Amino acid sequence: MSPLAPWQQRILDAALASLAEGRLGHALLFTGAPRMGKLEVAQVLVRRLLCATPGADGLACGRCRGCELAAAGTHPDFRNVSFIPVEKGDKLRSEIIVDQMRELGPWFALTPQMGGAQVALISPAHALNLNAANALLKTLEEPATNRYLILVTDRPGRLPATIRSRCQRLEFRPPARDEAVAWLRARGHADAVLGPALDAARGHPGLAEDWLANGGLALRREVQADLNALATGRQSPVPLAQRWLGDEQAELRLRFAAELVLDGISQRLAAGPASGLTLPADFQKLSTWFDGVNRAREQLAVPVLRHDLALAGLLLEWRSMFSEPAMQGARR
Repeated sequence: MSPLAPWQQRILDAALASLAEGRLGHALLFTGAPRMGKLEVAQVLVRRLLCATPGADGLACGRCRGCELAAAGTHPDFRNVSFIPVEKGDKLRSEIIVDQMRELGPWFALTPQMGGAQVALISPAHALNLNAANALLKTLEEPATNRYLILVTDRPGRLPATIRSRCQRLEFRPPARDEAVAWLRARGHADAVLGPALDAARGHPGLAEDWLANGGLALRREVQADLNALATGRQSPVPLAQRWLGDEQAELRLRFAAELVLDGISQRLAAGPASGLTLPADFQKLSTWFDGVNRAREQLAVPVLRHDLALAGLLLEWRSMFSEPAMQGARR
């Protein structure tokens, strides 16, 4: 297992201390921004809960029968709940369904086969549909000794308040800037790119690392160049929409478009340095466009919609905000 990042280790240490003191909740909610290491820490905690002979450091020993079964994915007292295949078996469902939750209640009522803890890990918990969430609530309302339910989510607001209120919350927050920089440097990234990566990722080092490793920052610069070209008439909305939607990076392009606008607005209001994105003068139209891009991001998961037409319309609106009548109206 790779060493945990410092902010991940702090969360784990707090959970282990609560466990040692008998204060660890029977339901835990791991929450925070994407790529902050929530699932990794949850998995370490799961292994500790299933271990029969934990070490002096409070972690799983890695040698007992429970650890061996957990490593093999065959521990009888562990349930990993996530997306399951559709009936045809050719793809995974997009939500966690009620049948999966209905199985947990009777399972938690059984005597643990290994004589220790029973643990269920639900990830991503925000994918629970309404019926599944209601079924899970029944399990949460009947806590039992040495039974643990761990929920991992990037979007806690999508969980019913009745579920959130019954969970002990472990929140992953972006660390201090110097700690994030040191971690990224230790991952082998050059100092020159660390600041821009962290700025683009809003201080989230895990996201910055992913973009540095997989070309995300280059894609962000490409989106900025496309919008600037669109503003000056060097780019056409329809082919640009087709290109933006032409691969698996569509959602990330729309995210970057929205965030570039937000950064530009913030820097203009603060009279700071130019962001590099050419912005129209009409803030009201710009705000409406920002909202439209974010709606388009959300709707990408809906296959029946004509995303190409919707995006082409948004890009046409962007170009129209730089037309001479629009600019003159904004200056009046």
